[in-house]
Amino acid sequence: MKFTVARDVLAEAVSWTARALPVRPASPILAGVRIKAEGDELTLSSFDYEVSANSRIPATVDEAGEVLVSGRLLADISKSLPSKPVSVELDGQKVNLVCGSSHFTLAVMPLDEYPLLPAQPTTIGAIDSSTLSQAVSQVSIAASRDDTLPLLTGVRIEINGPAITLLATDRYRLAMRELDWEPTDTSIEEVALVKARILQDVAKSMTSGAKVEVGLSGDSQPGASSLIGFTAQGRRTTSTLMDGDYPAVRRLFPDTTPIQAVVDRHALLEAVKRMSLVAERKTSVRLAFTAGQLVLEAGQGDNAQASEAIEATLHGDDISTAFNPQFLIDGLQVLDTDYVRFGFTHPTKPAVITGQKKADEGEVTQFRYLLMPIRFGI
Repeated sequence: MKFTVARDVLAEAVSWTARALPVRPASPILAGVRIKAEGDELTLSSFDYEVSANSRIPATVDEAGEVLVSGRLLADISKSLPSKPVSVELDGQKVNLVCGSSHFTLAVMPLDEYPLLPAQPTTIGAIDSSTLSQAVSQVSIAASRDDTLPLLTGVRIEINGPAITLLATDRYRLAMRELDWEPTDTSIEEVALVKARILQDVAKSMTSGAKVEVGLSGDSQPGASSLIGFTAQGRRTTSTLMDGDYPAVRRLFPDTTPIQAVVDRHALLEAVKRMSLVAERKTSVRLAFTAGQLVLEAGQGDNAQASEAIEATLHGDDISTAFNPQFLIDGLQVLDTDYVRFGFTHPTKPAVITGQKKADEGEVTQFRYLLMPIRFGI
């Protein structure tokens, strides 16, 4: 095997592919990145049984071939090289890498021990990359980080014809985002549960293309796990779907919210950040809504305390409640509107948070964030 490739192209491709490498591989062989040189391109692959990454880049291939080398080492080397063409050549059990006056020799890992990469699932539609990125960032904030509750570390993807709904919860908050996409079959109905961290990585790394193709495969082969795949701009990621029955969280959204308040999102976000400075661990930021005003308070007793009043529009009775400040900040940060609307049914019941473009316009409901008051759990 022998090829030449642009330094920046190689560094970016190796860095992206290496993101799927396991931190603590079950087998040393899974720490490798496979490089296949064929035709006028390179294919770089990584795999850890749960997720795989595959990237294709242009190259001048003098001799076709395949090799497996340490992925993280290759990524570190590629990033450190000077801005010159990189020549790579297989020499027995060594790979020689030359870039300008820099020369590296890498040990070859046994390619015959490397697992077979899963095939890309059949494409079922495409999503605008920026829409996917925003939707995933909005929903994944609510996914649990507690591995003792594995189902809640995932994002539930519900596909119903031309509409997709993403859902995530950690029992104390619930995020739901609805978006349009372009299915290959408008009658399609599918449900998939994907680990939030994998979906986040896909959304962050596939923003360069206009569309991200989505593939899904069922258990059509005996013993085969269901897979979801994402492809864009020569990059491909596949992930094993999570098993289990996700809780019926949609029912947690109330049918109506008789008390509603509208606040400037930017002003509220900055105020909550200030209040959080004196809110000790597991304590709340208290919110009291009255006509024309929202008063925020944090801290109590002999500890540091803070309060602040900002303008608000209230429809319905006065209401006071309290939230985990970080959970509230998370929700406010992922909204993309200038105003935020709170919908309440009762001070101790979950509040529905949505966006609003202008103070006197209706709410934007594509993204909804359900937040439990402090000391209560969903």
